[in-house]
Amino acid sequence: MDFKQRIEDLTEQLNQHNYNYYVLSNSEISDYDFDMLLKELQDLENKYPELASPNSPTKRVGGDITKNFETVAHRFPMLSLSNSYSKEEIEEFDTRIRKLVDGDIEYVCELKYDGVAISITYENGELVRAITRGDGVKGEDVTANVRTIRSIPLKLRGDFLPSFDIRGEIVFPLEAFNRLNKQREEAGESQFANPRNTASGTLKMQDSSVVASRALDCQIYQLYANKINVQGHFEAVKEVENWGFKTPSVKERYIEKVQSIDGIMEFINYWDKNRNKLPFEIDGIVIKVNNYHRQDELGFTAKSPRWAIAYKFKAERVSTLLEKITYQVGRTGAITPVANLVPVQLAGTTVRRASLHNADQIEKLDIREKDTVFVEKGGEIIPKIIGVDLTKRDEDSQPTSYLKNCPVCNTELVREEGEAQHFCPNINGCQPQITGRIEHFIGRKMMNVDGLGVETVIQLFNAGLIKNIADLYDLTLEQILPLERMAKKSANNLLKGLAESKKIPFEKVLFALGIRHVGETVAKKLAKHFKSIEALSLADKETLENVDEIGTVIAESIVNYFSNEENKTMIERLKKTGLQFELDESNNTQKSNLLDGKKIVVSGVFEMSRNELKKLIEDHGGKNVSAISKKTDYLIRGENMGPSKLEKAEKLEITMLSEKELLTLLQD
Repeated sequence: MDFKQRIEDLTEQLNQHNYNYYVLSNSEISDYDFDMLLKELQDLENKYPELASPNSPTKRVGGDITKNFETVAHRFPMLSLSNSYSKEEIEEFDTRIRKLVDGDIEYVCELKYDGVAISITYENGELVRAITRGDGVKGEDVTANVRTIRSIPLKLRGDFLPSFDIRGEIVFPLEAFNRLNKQREEAGESQFANPRNTASGTLKMQDSSVVASRALDCQIYQLYANKINVQGHFEAVKEVENWGFKTPSVKERYIEKVQSIDGIMEFINYWDKNRNKLPFEIDGIVIKVNNYHRQDELGFTAKSPRWAIAYKFKAERVSTLLEKITYQVGRTGAITPVANLVPVQLAGTTVRRASLHNADQIEKLDIREKDTVFVEKGGEIIPKIIGVDLTKRDEDSQPTSYLKNCPVCNTELVREEGEAQHFCPNINGCQPQITGRIEHFIGRKMMNVDGLGVETVIQLFNAGLIKNIADLYDLTLEQILPLERMAKKSANNLLKGLAESKKIPFEKVLFALGIRHVGETVAKKLAKHFKSIEALSLADKETLENVDEIGTVIAESIVNYFSNEENKTMIERLKKTGLQFELDESNNTQKSNLLDGKKIVVSGVFEMSRNELKKLIEDHGGKNVSAISKKTDYLIRGENMGPSKLEKAEKLEITMLSEKELLTLLQD
């Protein structure tokens, strides 16, 4: 027998039967016959392991053990969507779209699946990697577990792209979820709260055979590639169906093309009424501009695409008793009032606390202790109080008197003009501020110090070993070992994590310092502009405000930070430990400064892809912007450019270049 050929034949048969059952819902053989074919293949692969494929149908049953999930960068960032909750907000979204692009706009409406986002990479028709969303830039490699999900093809069929990423949502079908909970109940085990959280936990399990047993499903919602040979998103979704993917059903109205706001709202209202009939959970509707050229023209903000928005269904509301209002101190000294509630079930989880945000919010809703309050989950994630049941308020109830002194250090609180929150000004003497800044510094998006968590930071502070960030790098093994629950291996891991953090690039170090109003994006802009912490520290308010997108509030915050002697001393200590306080330009891909500081709008259809064109502009120092204004330096004009954008550019006398003229300019 030709065992190689037999393995290939069995693989092809099993893949076809799997596709028929899980994608087409049309089984052509019995479960027994399927299992017999699978067993034969498994036996052959055990006997001839060199002939086994990593994408064999036998991988569907799991068995791989993963101790640690590797962090991997996404080829295409996984951005979040902006949320909306009303027709008015959808209309505002449509108005913004029509201001930025010309011509008719066609939208695609689809279900917003309530599960775990996944990005799956295919090369030459084979699944090679599956990554969770993570922070949008990097996620965790869960390939072994994703291979067990039978609605995800391991090998493709038809005329597929040679290399692409497919995005989808891993969901726990309600039937499978309820069956699992029934099994746990019969076994005397606690039941899982909701399908979404259970799907997330399942996807991170170390034993892929357990993942396989839970019958997760995947709903596809986006195709990403350097070049897609169809006109729009809807067409791409239908195209990948030919490659073997389970895609949203047009017949069942899981996805639909519409031409107007009325069409969008009709789709939203239909599913708001009928979502309880679905075999999985959804929490809203996603609206996308269909045409890919329009999407390219609209572009992205730092966090989300401009061409898509999510409509969230009205959240579940419950009422409960507010027992007490307490106050938390953040790392910036901001005071956050917190409602401590009688525990109540809400959207599958037990809610005990909810943020009251600030004094204005308490006053606006007239929230008082011992009130019965209405609680929702903002975006169905964060609990929030949205009102008070005045019919149940005690007659002797008194309005809330907002805290006047810090709940930790007793320093008198201040509230600066224009600020919503009260602050504790005792920056270097208030414990939550000190430990909060250190916790921020070691975080995953900042210095990413392995082996050092929140509890350990508090232990180190209480032991008198750290009072600021710089103290971390003076720690020794002898100092750390006496701490409670600190073994030698853990202590060494902590010190190793600190040593590794010295390789973190300047822009992340700057973000990690925790300068007020300097978030991740601002830190990158400042690092790129000033190149070093020294140059940044010497910049005055006017110099800072001249940096792109740096306003008065951020500029003042930076000047105040570097005028503080304790901060300057701490940074000098950090410099001596070897942290990166200068921009490493050895990896700088910028080819020239020909377009340095130039704001450039790209509009129309070009020979090269729009992403390639935008990268070319950035490689020569230019900045891509989406809308034409008097500050625009160049308009790169392609075919089928909208007439209103062209008219505006001519009116403002913006210099226009064709694709060929831009390339000639850069070559010269």
